[in-house]
Amino acid sequence: MRIDKFLKVSRILKRRTVAQEACSGEKVYLNGKAAKPSAAVKIGDEIEVCFSGGSLKVRVLAIKETVKKDEAASLYEVIQ
Repeated sequence: MRIDKFLKVSRILKRRTVAQEACSGEKVYLNGKAAKPSAAVKIGDEIEVCFSGGSLKVRVLAIKETVKKDEAASLYEVIQ
């Protein structure tokens, strides 16, 4: 799955366009490297999203095309 879609489905970022802009602006890192919006995400990958107030680092636990709002947090675990 593309990283921009994963960020939207997992509800880490609200919209896919926001996720695409964050990736293009080098605010999203996949396994320590800046990620393009089309970068592929696999189970076990680490994603870091840099916000103005800090950053969020997560490990991918599952990949699903669609998920309900209450189950979105089950797709990842927060690290640090």
